Amino acid sequence: MAGAPGIEGALTVRLQVAGGRVAAAHVAVRRPLAAARALNGRSAAEALKLVPLLFSVCSTAQGVAALNACEQALGTPVSPAQRIARDLAVLAETLASHGWHVLMDWPRLLEEAPSTEQLAALRTVNGSLLAGLYPERDALTLGGGGLLPKEAVLRLAVARLDAHITQSVFGGAPCPATLAELEAWAATGDTAAARLVGETLNSPHPGYGATDVPLLAPRPAAWFAARLAADPGFSHAPATEDGPAVTGPAAAASGSPLVRDVAGRFGGNGLITLLAARLAALADLPARMDAAIGTLLACGGGTDTATGATGDGTGAAVVDTARGTLAHWVRMEGGTIADYRIAAPTEWNFHPGGTLARGLTGVEAGPGLHGLASRLITALDPCVGWTLDIDRHG
Repeated sequence: MAGAPGIEGALTVRLQVAGGRVAAAHVAVRRPLAAARALNGRSAAEALKLVPLLFSVCSTAQGVAALNACEQALGTPVSPAQRIARDLAVLAETLASHGWHVLMDWPRLLEEAPSTEQLAALRTVNGSLLAGLYPERDALTLGGGGLLPKEAVLRLAVARLDAHITQSVFGGAPCPATLAELEAWAATGDTAAARLVGETLNSPHPGYGATDVPLLAPRPAAWFAARLAADPGFSHAPATEDGPAVTGPAAAASGSPLVRDVAGRFGGNGLITLLAARLAALADLPARMDAAIGTLLACGGGTDTATGATGDGTGAAVVDTARGTLAHWVRMEGGTIADYRIAAPTEWNFHPGGTLARGLTGVEAGPGLHGLASRLITALDPCVGWTLDIDRHG
């Protein structure tokens, strides 16, 4: 997703070469302060209209995180069905985001034409699913929108998404469950995904960029609230008590037999492990969505009782997105937002001392450096435009 800086920010990666290797990797994510400041002084309802516009990438997840945080701050009652429906909407967006990555970005890495028609079909089905939850498209409403789940529509949409992924990504085969199955599937070359995985496996550097940076384990909203409230800098360089961590598909699919097998052979956070994790996470989504539909319908389809504690003016929320863990924190005074802070997945994965910087430091600086580094950046999937510069004068 290389490109010019936008309102959502930009990522810059600068590699300094000395003695035929990368001596230092400088990674920086720059977010314009205007985006967060634009929420200050606004009511929660006003902010909820603005957030998806300010953060167009993963706009549903950003909107749901903002909604959940504001409801907590205000003490707004919310029914379990509404929360499940929001989770389902985020899962749908996650599937679409993974689909974009595999059907658009992966072909480009192979210098092939992106699969625009396949992605368009996937998005059309996704739209029907969202309409089957909130016909009035009012999901981001304090206390919950007009939730009217239509089981037939939802089940059909998920079945179609599953079939679409199976065909367009896996060529009609199931997602591989082991490294041996991954190698056999990649050898078919039936899809761009198979060809990219095959090319990576057969390269001299399948585990390119592998590090021992730990995966970000699930943490409650209170953990993020404490850190965001205490330190504005946490938004720009989030870390656990032990230092930087990796979020996204690598963490979401860490329990997958495929990912465990690949990581065991090639190391964690490296190129082939990130590709395998994306495939495993994508393949798992239809089943997760189908389970969420069953839970939603068991709640009464939106007719269950809303619950909520008295708000104390502060609220926090954590949402799992395609790129990883997203946390929002808000402080309200007199019904308006006084302070708003966000810790996004990109800041985790592109921490100055995180997995990209560590994974690129020390690698050989041959003629293929730019291409390999670009693939690693793409696999880690920043939500902002990025640039890569190589300084060979050091």
